[in-house]
Amino acid sequence: MVAEGPQALSDLCLAQVCSSLDRLCSRRADNSMSLIWAPLFPQEVADQLLHKMATKGILNDTTIGIFRNCKELRLRRASIRHCPVSAEAFRLALCPHRLQELDASWVSGGLTGANIISGLASNPECRVGLQRLYLNGLHLDWEALEEDGRVQVGFSTLQGLRTLHIANTDLTDTIFEDICTLPQLETLDISCSTVSKLTALLECKNTLRSLVAHRLQQLDMSPTRLLSVLSQLHALRHLDISHDHFAVGDSDGRDGDETVQQLLEGSPQVLPSLVSLDISGRKRVTEAAVRAFVESRSRLVFLGLLATGASSCDVLSSQKNLKVTGEANENQVCEALRRYRDRECFIREALVHLYSLSMDADKPRPDILKLVLGAMQSHPTSLHVHLVATACVFNLTTQDLAEAMPVSLLSSTVTQLLHSMKTFPNHQQVQKNCLLALCSDYVLQDVPFDKYLAATLVINWLSSHEDPTLQRMAVAVISILVAKLSTEETAQLSKDMFIMKQLLAIVQQKAMVGVMDPTLKFALSALWNLTDEMPTAARNFIECQGLELYEEVLESYYTEPSIQQKVLGLLNNIAEVEELQDDLMEDDLLEHILSLLKDSHIDVSVRYFAGGILAHVASRPEAWTLDEDLRTTILKQLHDSIMTWTYLEREMVSYRSFRPFYPLLQTCQPSGVQLWAVWAMHLVCSQNTSHYSSMLEKEGGTELLMALVAHPDTNSNVKGLSDSILQMVEQHHSQSEAESRNS
Repeated sequence: MVAEGPQALSDLCLAQVCSSLDRLCSRRADNSMSLIWAPLFPQEVADQLLHKMATKGILNDTTIGIFRNCKELRLRRASIRHCPVSAEAFRLALCPHRLQELDASWVSGGLTGANIISGLASNPECRVGLQRLYLNGLHLDWEALEEDGRVQVGFSTLQGLRTLHIANTDLTDTIFEDICTLPQLETLDISCSTVSKLTALLECKNTLRSLVAHRLQQLDMSPTRLLSVLSQLHALRHLDISHDHFAVGDSDGRDGDETVQQLLEGSPQVLPSLVSLDISGRKRVTEAAVRAFVESRSRLVFLGLLATGASSCDVLSSQKNLKVTGEANENQVCEALRRYRDRECFIREALVHLYSLSMDADKPRPDILKLVLGAMQSHPTSLHVHLVATACVFNLTTQDLAEAMPVSLLSSTVTQLLHSMKTFPNHQQVQKNCLLALCSDYVLQDVPFDKYLAATLVINWLSSHEDPTLQRMAVAVISILVAKLSTEETAQLSKDMFIMKQLLAIVQQKAMVGVMDPTLKFALSALWNLTDEMPTAARNFIECQGLELYEEVLESYYTEPSIQQKVLGLLNNIAEVEELQDDLMEDDLLEHILSLLKDSHIDVSVRYFAGGILAHVASRPEAWTLDEDLRTTILKQLHDSIMTWTYLEREMVSYRSFRPFYPLLQTCQPSGVQLWAVWAMHLVCSQNTSHYSSMLEKEGGTELLMALVAHPDTNSNVKGLSDSILQMVEQHHSQSEAESRNS
C-alpha cells in the first residue's frame, strides 16, 4: 500500500467543529447561528473553517451566520462555492470582512452577481482590497445593480481586482466594457459567456496577462478583427481560445478556427510575451502550423491540443519544458485531466483515450486514479463522463492494483462508484462497470465505504439482469457486503422481502438444473448472513417458501459439503428463533438432518451445523410436537457424535454474539444439547480468543459456564470443555490487564 500520512490535526479539529455546530452555537432571531463563545481564530484557520463547511455541504443561510463575528473570525479568502446562500445572508456574513479573495461560483439560493458586487462595494476595504473574484455559473442580473440614490455600480467599483472569473454567465458587452476598465486586471475568464465583442480588451492591454475565452458562443467578430485585438494585448502570457468540439451551430466554430490558424502561422512578434496557448477542440489545426508556432516560440511552456488531431506532431516530444494536452501519450492525456477538470467536453475526450491507455495497466497508478476521481466529482450528473470514468476505474484497480493504492483514495473512489450507480440506475454499462470495479475481495473487505448503500444498489441491479457472469459477480458482492454490515444495517436490509425473493430465485434457478457454481454458493452465503440473529429475515425466508426449497437442496446436494454447510447454517438461524421452531417440526426434515449428524464419513463442518439445528429444536420439550422417540434418539446421537469430532484448524463459522447459545447452557438441559453449545463456543474461542473472550465476559456467558462446571449433574465432557473455555477467558483477561499496566 502507498504510504499515507495521518490526517492533519487542523483538519481533524475543523471537522469536529463542523460536526458540533449545533452544540457550539446559539440562534439569532432570524435563525442564523452565532458561536456562544469563540477565541480569536488565526486568520488562515477562519478561512479553512469556512471552506471545510462548504466542502462538507453544511454551509447555508443558517450556519454562515457564525461569520458575522468579524472580530474573532476574520476572513480573507472566502469560498462558498456550490453552497445555498441567499443575498441577505451573504451581505450580513461576508461583506463586512476585509476580503482579498471570494469564490462564489455556482452558488444556489438566489444569490446573483449583482448582489455580490453591490454587497462588496458597500465595504470600502473590499473596494480596494479584493484582488480575486470567482463568479462562474452565476446569473449576473445586472439590471438590479443599483446603489442608493440610483447610482449604478459595476465591477469597476472594485478597483483592486486583479483576477476575475465569470465563465458560464450572462455576461453582456456592456458589463464586459466595464470590467475592462479595471486598472489592475491581470487574469480574466469569460468562457461560455454571451459576450459578442472583445474590442474592450484594448482598455486593459497593458495589464492583462491571462485571457480565457473558451467557447464564446455568441462572438461576432471576423478572424482578422479578432486577431487584431488579440495582437495588441502586449502583456498577455496565457491565451485560451479553445472550443467545445462536440458543439454544433455556433459562430465561434469556423471563424475561431481560422483565427487560430492565422495566429499559429503568424509572426512571433504577435503576442511576443505569450508562453501558454490553449486551442484544444479546434478541428482545423494542422501539424505544420503547430510545428511552425512551437519552433518560433522558444519560451513556450504550455500548448493545449486536445481534440485537434495535431498532438502527435513530432516537434512536441523534443521540447522538454513544454507541457501539452492531447491524446498522443499518457502525459498529454493526464495533463488534460488536470487542466480541464471543469470542462465536460474535454474530460470526456481525455477519459476515452485514458481508457485505451489503461487497458493493459500492470502498475498501480494512484496519481491517475485521483485524476479520474476528480473528473467524476466535477461532473456528478454527466452520463458521458461516468460511462468512461467507471471503466477507467476498473482498469486502474483490477487484479492486485487496488492493494497498492492509498486506502483513502480507494474509499473516495468506491463512494463515487456508488454515486454513479445511484445516479444512472437504468444505464446497463455504467452499472456493469461499477460492479466490475466493486468485485474485489480487497476493496469489499478492507476499504471503508457505505456497505449498506452498496448492498441495496447491487441487489436492485440484480433484479433486472440475468447475464450469468454479471449475476455471479453481483451475488458475490452482496454475499461479502452483507457479512460486513452492522447488526442494525442487517436488520434494516433483512426486512425487505424483495431482497429475500431475489436471492432465493437464484438458488432455485441453480438448483433446478443441479449446478454447483460460485453464484449458488454466494447466494446461499448471503441468505445465511441475512438471517443471522434476524428473526424478521428468518420469517421472511419461510414465507417465501425458502424452507421447502432448502429441503430439496439438502437432498439434491447430499455429496457437496460446501453447499450443505451453508444450507444447514441458515436452518440453524431459524432454529435459534423459538417462535419459528415449529416450522422445522417435520419428521422427514429432522430425520434427514439426523442422518447427516450420524454419518461419520461426512465433513465435520456439515455435522456441526446439523447438530446445532437438532440441539435447538430438542432443547424445548414443551414445544416438541413430533414422536418423543425421535427426540430421545436426537439427544443420544448428539452426545455420541460430538465426542467423535476432531478439532478444526480452519475458521468455519463466526458469531455476532453467544446469546442464542445461552438457553442451551442451562443446567437443566440434556447433556447432548449442552455439549453441542460448549463444543461450538470452545471452537471459536480457541480460534479467536481475544474477540470471543471479550464477548463472553460482556454478555455474562462466563457465569453460565461456571454454573455448569459447578453443577453436580453436569456431564464430565461438558464440564471439561466449559472449564477450558473459562481458562481461555481468564488468560485473556490477565494478559489484557498486563498490557494495560505496561502501556
